[in-house]
Amino acid sequence: MLILKHSEVAGLLAGREKEVIDLVSAAYQRHDEGRTALPHSVFLRFPDRPRDRIIGLPGYLGDREGAAGGVESGEVAGMKWISSFPGNVAAGLERASAAILLNSLETGHPEALIEGSLISARRTAASAALGARVLLGDRRPSGVTLIGTGVINREILRFLAVERPELDSLAVYDTDPARARRFTADHARLLPGAKIRHCDSLDEALGAHDLVSFATTAATPYTGLDACPPGAVVLHISLRDLTVPAVLGAHNVVDDPDHVCREQTSPHLAEQHTGGRDFVDASIGALLRGAARLTPEDGKPLVYSPFGLGVLDLALAGFVRDEARRGGIGARIDGFLPAPVL
Repeated sequence: MLILKHSEVAGLLAGREKEVIDLVSAAYQRHDEGRTALPHSVFLRFPDRPRDRIIGLPGYLGDREGAAGGVESGEVAGMKWISSFPGNVAAGLERASAAILLNSLETGHPEALIEGSLISARRTAASAALGARVLLGDRRPSGVTLIGTGVINREILRFLAVERPELDSLAVYDTDPARARRFTADHARLLPGAKIRHCDSLDEALGAHDLVSFATTAATPYTGLDACPPGAVVLHISLRDLTVPAVLGAHNVVDDPDHVCREQTSPHLAEQHTGGRDFVDASIGALLRGAARLTPEDGKPLVYSPFGLGVLDLALAGFVRDEARRGGIGARIDGFLPAPVL
């Protein structure tokens, strides 16, 4: 058994944003090609603590047809087990923690246990960067607005700086203004030279730029998009921010309709309201493959709502495992499994 701790994962991923984006893009395309097995996530909730949860995401990612090595090749199977305890933040702890278990595809034996919080955050950020790529197309955004100033939007800022190097303006909004200011003090360097704007209200933030990223801990929808500039691209990463009218009034791109229309997400509420999923225009994998096209109506918002498919975590975890093996990084634990029966 190979065990990789957080600092080792961080070292292996440092400065590799482009590779991670390519890897996530390939995983989405393989999923759209039907080369995955992806059961629904399992949500463990606590009767007297509705904000806390632990989620299990099992999955299998197969080879991509015609792959010739690099990030587009390599099967992987396993599970991510990730908790979200929002109360941790007030205690100075990370809200989310995660572990990823990878299994051998020859024997089914567990073969790697990897600290997964950074993998989870960076595959989320890479997915957001891909959403911006697809929905913006050739447009140059006026800047980027971050709604929520936690770990996820920090990583999204990191990846957007790589994907959209022309970005030169950053607006932030958080229900805790002091937290927002700490965020820019610590992380504005990720977008060097950018003009920084701290917004006093959500509407001010939504109106600041035509590229917006929601990464909050909201449990129920609370906002529309009327304050956004026409044709705004909205990365709806936290999934429960937008009201049903906002969803229905936008072009909607998701990663997988069956996965995102669950657990009272905004798309799920829109499905319940309409009785169907006609409001979903396309999946990100189909758009990346060229199997679908999106023709935006003039002025209509474009919303990307990715549920966060477990195969993305597994793809990145497999990459980290392979890099660790090549570099002799991590702890190997012998005797974890029973001895062979002869």
